[in-house]
Amino acid sequence: MKRANAFDIERSRRIATDPLTFDNTGLTIVDAQGISSHHRTRAVMTERADFLQGTLDLLILRSLASAPLHGWGISKRIRQLSRDVLQVNQGSLYPALYRLEERGWVRSEWAVSEGGRRVREYALTRAGRKQVAVEEADWRRFANAIEEVLEGT
Repeated sequence: MKRANAFDIERSRRIATDPLTFDNTGLTIVDAQGISSHHRTRAVMTERADFLQGTLDLLILRSLASAPLHGWGISKRIRQLSRDVLQVNQGSLYPALYRLEERGWVRSEWAVSEGGRRVREYALTRAGRKQVAVEEADWRRFANAIEEVLEGT
């Protein structure tokens, strides 16, 4: 049996206290009570990861719809728009930005921040602007379906 190191212990403690945390090793999803769901199949976990990833993609694309931003600006914009409910950590943000860039929905270039630091600034491409509309429509359809189930109609 593998011995847990300090990193694993800290990560487990962090995951156990955060119901929206997904352990991106693809092996463990933990609910708010810290109950592991190892018994779920890999397919279910992959679907959950894809859903969370798609949600993050939408949030990033939407935050860039009004103006180009650097990574911290994107994170801050999402937090502001959600009234501090949604917080994107840097460990999730940058892989998502790279993925969106690979898909051709976002482009990046070096810029200088207001504080005079060199930052990577991200902007939507033409394809990214079209994708925002597609992602928003998909999300609204999904949210409406959830609402219908909750309403019981």
